[in-house]
Amino acid sequence: MPTQDDVLGYFDTLSNWGRWGEDDELGTLNHITDDVRLAAARAVRHGRSVSCAWEVAAPGDMERSTTTCPCAADMPGAEHMPAPFHNDRRWGFSNERLGIMFHGNTITHVDSPCHLYWDGRMYNGRSHSLVDADTGSGWAAVTAAANGITTRGVLLDIAAVRDVPWLEPGQGVFPDDLEEAERRQGVRVRSGDAVLLRTGYGRFRHEAGDAGGITQAGWHASCLPWLHEREVALIGADTPQDVQPSGYDDVLMPVHAVSLVAMGLWMLDNCDLEQCATTATGLGQWDFHLAVAPVRFAGTSGSPVNPIATF
Repeated sequence: MPTQDDVLGYFDTLSNWGRWGEDDELGTLNHITDDVRLAAARAVRHGRSVSCAWEVAAPGDMERSTTTCPCAADMPGAEHMPAPFHNDRRWGFSNERLGIMFHGNTITHVDSPCHLYWDGRMYNGRSHSLVDADTGSGWAAVTAAANGITTRGVLLDIAAVRDVPWLEPGQGVFPDDLEEAERRQGVRVRSGDAVLLRTGYGRFRHEAGDAGGITQAGWHASCLPWLHEREVALIGADTPQDVQPSGYDDVLMPVHAVSLVAMGLWMLDNCDLEQCATTATGLGQWDFHLAVAPVRFAGTSGSPVNPIATF
């Protein structure tokens, strides 16, 4: 079990600053090479796709205003449009204006490296001052992944390893759990993979609703060297990643902080992995092609996403 000093040391010993150049904003996504993407395509053996995201509820998770116009020619200002617009009286439309705060504990989203600072620094040593209230982040924003994240995904079912429906809040996942899941499932995490961690919290949400507070199961900080050694490109979980409480008085979210700031390791928070786990069990296949396409929101520290696993 790493001490707090050990965890603080991870900011140096697990750092990828400069590894891919001083101007690199991709971080661990650099592990996803062309060969890794080709190998991910070969993981498709059944042609079955499942979503790994929660539906975003309205109202609740987002503010939503919907406009509906049964006949577009009757809308205000239609008389000033070209003749074909107001002559055609058979078509109408609806559209929406959405407001959403996707960071947090409910919406499935990706975190880019600029989401967290440590001692005022972001990934690759850039200052927090590069994030502006009006324009957002000028460094390591989600648009660094504008071409999408396409790689082999591996689901590690820790609830199944421990033979429980779900891990209880506050229970951490350790490297031994990860390797036992690999052994049971007949799969091994390799360079460039995305690792999705099932604690069973998705099942809890489906059956009992959201849990209150910030106590949760998740990755323990001791997994960070394992993720670094395996050259994992992306991690996800059915919780907001870090076990809470973390067990370290001075490091609230060590997995978030070390991953994003030191390693440049991108994260998928709040996945719904129940359908993915059911499909993997039924097919006897725990690796798959994973596609994550962040919205190209300029300067943002992440994006709501709908990760798709194709078996």
